[in-house]
Amino acid sequence: MDPNLLYWKSHGQSFVSRLKIWCNLLDPTSLFSSNVDIQKAQARVGRGGKLNEEDRHALNLALSSVHADSGAVLPMVFRPPAFLAVSAPLVVASFLPHSSVKAALFWQFLLQSYNAGFNHTNRNSSSEKGTKTSMRQLVLIAGTVSYSTCAGALPQIIINRLNVRTVPLQNFFRFILPVPLSACLAFFNVFTVRNEESEAGIKVFDSNGNTVGISKLAGEKAVRETALSRAALFGTTAAVPQLLVSLLQRTRPFQRGSLMVAPLRHMSVALIFGLMIPVSFSLFPQLGKIKKENVEEELRAAAVDRHLFYHRGL
Repeated sequence: MDPNLLYWKSHGQSFVSRLKIWCNLLDPTSLFSSNVDIQKAQARVGRGGKLNEEDRHALNLALSSVHADSGAVLPMVFRPPAFLAVSAPLVVASFLPHSSVKAALFWQFLLQSYNAGFNHTNRNSSSEKGTKTSMRQLVLIAGTVSYSTCAGALPQIIINRLNVRTVPLQNFFRFILPVPLSACLAFFNVFTVRNEESEAGIKVFDSNGNTVGISKLAGEKAVRETALSRAALFGTTAAVPQLLVSLLQRTRPFQRGSLMVAPLRHMSVALIFGLMIPVSFSLFPQLGKIKKENVEEELRAAAVDRHLFYHRGL
């Protein structure tokens, strides 16, 4: 088992411990490290032993920059520390009350494209034999982005096509409908982009870290957990700022100065999104567990302590 996964096994089994780890791993300064520095950090982690301060820095750099299955350095833009910096402007822009369908489609396309790239880069690739992405996978990613873009812009399309003019209906399509829609599209993006893990399976390990085989059921569980965590991230980001703005609009300062509402909504979207990233990443363990009775029959004999382990991906 990869040293990074062994660390998650020993330190990341509770939500609080995972949250602390992710708060350290999402440090954007790690993005300035070169590939050579990252490879040295990974080699240092692989030596094991008691960790000193330099070892902890190397561990954080390796966990945030190296793929746990392939051991390859992740592209900078798709590393977890870059997720907030790249996604936040796209999320804020996609939640804006656009005046045209083209603007809504443009920002949704950028957001869904980045999400698809991030999900694919941080997938579980343990059962893949080659390093190149298959044509089938590329078509699946393109289809996911296209569908999600159109679905994400659906509220604006409805407003324009049906010529919705009443304020309550406009507010519903612009601020209420995007909450479940954002959560569903985030779930859909992960579920379809990483569909190959459910179909081909992923590696599972025993309690000693030894590979015991390939499990489709573990792959389904890994994809489902990641999809749920991403739905929680985007659904909460869409819901909480709108709830906050609705409450503040009832106070006198905001009733007098309506121009304050839009900047507050944009800032609260960015803030909630930033706060929810480590929370959503921590909802499920990176090294997940699956019960003996929930895996294929041929793998059950290897589950000596009634559980097998798998890399969930991100």
